Amino acid sequence: MTALGGLVPILATPFHPDGTLDDEGLRRLVRFQLACGVDGLAVFGMASEGFALTADERSRILDAVAEEASGAVPVVAGVNGTSVETAVEQARAAEAGGADSLMVLPPYLVKPSARQVVEFYTRVCAATALDVMVQDAPGATGVSMAPAVIAEIAALDRVTSVKVESPPTPASTAAVRAALDARGADAAVLGGQNAFFLLEEYGAGAVGTMPACEVSDLLGGVLSLWEGGDRRAARRAYDRLLPLLRFGMQGGVAWAVHKEVLVARGVIGSAAVRLPAAPLDPRTAAGLAAILHDLGLPDHDTVVAAARGANPSPRAAGAEGAGPGRGPDGSGAQAAGAPKAASAPVGGSAAAAGGAGR
Repeated sequence: MTALGGLVPILATPFHPDGTLDDEGLRRLVRFQLACGVDGLAVFGMASEGFALTADERSRILDAVAEEASGAVPVVAGVNGTSVETAVEQARAAEAGGADSLMVLPPYLVKPSARQVVEFYTRVCAATALDVMVQDAPGATGVSMAPAVIAEIAALDRVTSVKVESPPTPASTAAVRAALDARGADAAVLGGQNAFFLLEEYGAGAVGTMPACEVSDLLGGVLSLWEGGDRRAARRAYDRLLPLLRFGMQGGVAWAVHKEVLVARGVIGSAAVRLPAAPLDPRTAAGLAAILHDLGLPDHDTVVAAARGANPSPRAAGAEGAGPGRGPDGSGAQAAGAPKAASAPVGGSAAAAGGAGR
């Protein structure tokens, strides 16, 4: 059984400006996440542009992520088949590729009944030896699963967790947790939705979160504060990130936002996205640049150096109430010798790509 909890980011899928898969950029991204101290890694989620990946690319991505993770953290592979057969095919490919767990959406092209949803998960769970996370994401799928149905599915062998993304997510988290407890299902509850209600979800019974991956170091600091009992400091640290988290939830351009931040931090080389995702227009890019300027996020090299012991770790720094590159009050004022903040311009990568891969 793979215990999932804590910070399990959904990895972006880096592309070259011509739209082809950036294998080395992906490996660098995984190493960056490990330096951030994440508790797991997820691929083929919504933030991964999983909808735009070929079967061959999914195989290459999973191979690279599993190899770089090398057992340090569990690797979760998204399954988004539109039928039992296609979902089972994806699940078996993930098992063969080295995934530790599956994150499974219900079928969504033809909307299933509640009984069909239970049957779907029963058959997917029986298809591999991997643990299964039930992903409740009605905003993306149009399929609503009542807490009682989720609890019935969670009683199946191999179902070990539920990702709750049904708004309002704090209330949904509490309802799912109560339904699981009433049925005696020992499944972990994790949040998503780019950690937009992270602390409220934790307060309602969540034990993990699966946001996009551009600020894993800072979100890790928030969780360290929360888990350490300093809820007030956790809220202060989290509130600093809210403008960026909100910005990354814009329909159509969310994928470009996540990637532009990673480019600005020196993690990947291009913010190219694939149709139907879109690059940032100049006005949106300017808005993101202003947010990043105020945040003063540490760059890739600073985070990696901290993880190697050259500086206090990002998560430890967050636990003290000041993320890397921040003043002691979290204001962004840097003292002499403070870690270097990311300074790459926002929007240049997307502009250079010219919509590559779209």
